[in-house]
Amino acid sequence: MQKTMFFDRFGRDLFAAVTEGGKLVEFHLDTIGSDEIAGNIFKGRVVNVLDGMQAAFVSFGQEKNGYLAAADIPAAGEALGGSAAGGLGVRAGDEVMVQVAKAPMGTKGARLTMDLSFVGKNLIFMPNSPFCALSRKIEGEEERARLLAAAEKLQASMGGGFILRTHAQGADMRALRVEAKYLRALYRSAREAYENAAVGDLVYRDGDVHARLLRDFDLTEVETIYIGHEDTYRRVHALLRLARIGAKAVFYRGEREMFEYFGLEEQVYGLLDRKVQLENGAYLVFDRTEALTAVDVNTGRFTGETGLEDTVFTTNLLAAREIARQVRLRNIGGIVVVDFIDMAGEEHREAVVQELERCLREDRAKCKVTAMSGLGLVQFTRKKVREDIVSAITKPCPHCRGTGAMVSDSYMAFRVRIAIKKCFAAGYESAVVELNAALCAYIFSSRCYADSVRGEWRGKRVYFIPHKTFHEEHFTVRGDNAAALSLPDRARLLY
Repeated sequence: MQKTMFFDRFGRDLFAAVTEGGKLVEFHLDTIGSDEIAGNIFKGRVVNVLDGMQAAFVSFGQEKNGYLAAADIPAAGEALGGSAAGGLGVRAGDEVMVQVAKAPMGTKGARLTMDLSFVGKNLIFMPNSPFCALSRKIEGEEERARLLAAAEKLQASMGGGFILRTHAQGADMRALRVEAKYLRALYRSAREAYENAAVGDLVYRDGDVHARLLRDFDLTEVETIYIGHEDTYRRVHALLRLARIGAKAVFYRGEREMFEYFGLEEQVYGLLDRKVQLENGAYLVFDRTEALTAVDVNTGRFTGETGLEDTVFTTNLLAAREIARQVRLRNIGGIVVVDFIDMAGEEHREAVVQELERCLREDRAKCKVTAMSGLGLVQFTRKKVREDIVSAITKPCPHCRGTGAMVSDSYMAFRVRIAIKKCFAAGYESAVVELNAALCAYIFSSRCYADSVRGEWRGKRVYFIPHKTFHEEHFTVRGDNAAALSLPDRARLLY
């Protein structure tokens, strides 16, 4: 199915969305300068080694020390900074070059590795791991043999190891060699930076969310890439021109906010709901815990047209498809336990698990599904590297002592901006916004609308009226074309 991408930037937040047939299947939010550090490489120092846990803890410039397992430490002498002392190959005080395999989550520090990897469109270059491998999704014995031989040639001439990604199918040797040289140059650059860095310094930064999606997706399946931010458009268009597909990049110039215009914002905001409706009237309920995510399947108002078993089977099949979409869309990682509605027929139970596995194969994150238990439970794991979307667009709620969450200030400011642009698109010259006082203070202190005031809102007037009694997520926006407005004394003109 043809895909459409949407890239935007608001303040320090980078937005990216992917749709299939108008339906949101992926949403990503990165904050520039945040602790979204997965894939980055740092100069660290081993602070202690725990032989009993076969692990070490490393200080690398973050608030919490990172966890370095024995399996992620190459043999002594093969990795920069390695030491022959101790069973792990490192000892307290050693300076090491470490890459963030998993970003910090909750109370847990980052998962680190000294087994470095540099990811390209077709290849993954591993300077400290002298072996070659292929993606399991590459099919055809002849093609697998050809690509493995190509990887071994690259290894013989450049050293290190290579993994051929799914996108490498059909790639010629020249293209693979050019990409391999580029990835090796990235490693040399990181190593030179490491030599001159202090402990805790960043020596290599992985691409932002826009660059990662362009790298990881098969762009032949992408029809159009809409971009709502001018600087982002220029950067993405330049990257696509190198691949000779620059025409796919379209700069969105509409008066309304791009995410709202294409119906994406409503779908993103819906991710905050625990309850997800299925097309037949049944529904799912998602509950997150520290250890796992539980999903409950309910028939709701769906009664079916035949017997109970067929009704339950139909609902479970729909649920399997939607669960696969939701875990990808919400970026849910770790253990997921699904409580399907109980079915009597063994063939139905197997068919539901097979449908879940089939749909999860569309996910770029690695997933592993177990058989359905006698209680109708199915467990699966999904590899998680970055923060889930609900956590990314919410903050702890001050009214419920941490048991719930509310939308973050930056995302609420984005929603207010949507309403202001909608107001101006309707032909008004002035917009009057009434909102929570703390959110108003954030908008003025962060200057997140500065680009709009200098650009598309030049000549317009935006007034903010703060209210201490307004809930943090409540606001109103009204348009006005009067030459003189009657406003309270506390009203503030934007910037």
